[in-house]
Amino acid sequence: MVQDATLTTGMREEGGFEVIKKAILNLPLRHKEPVSTYGEGNERRLARKHKTANVDKFSWGVANRGCSIRGGRDTEKHGEGYFEDRRPASNMDPYIGTSLLAETTILWEPTLEAEVLAAQKLALKV
Repeated sequence: MVQDATLTTGMREEGGFEVIKKAILNLPLRHKEPVSTYGEGNERRLARKHKTANVDKFSWGVANRGCSIRGGRDTEKHGEGYFEDRRPASNMDPYIGTSLLAETTILWEPTLEAEVLAAQKLALKV
């Protein structure tokens, strides 16, 4: 399974866990777009079996392999680090998947209302 560990300089510095949580806010708003490029037959793999997330529902957690996005325990503990997207299959095109993930977490700016809704759904305090 290909896992995309995502990080920017801000995520690896002091206070980076807050940067990570802000990046994660965008992901449920565009969940279906990246998932559709994450490999042929991936919907069979993402069936909540064998420590995988549900293909239809976005989730995130710390040290939780059953989530769409997983933050490392050390990332939370130290307040900086990385997160990984656990949705891609081994047969995905890494250029397409990575570009969509970067676009969504770094470049894309949703409306303020969409961000508030996402924060409420994910119970993030940002």
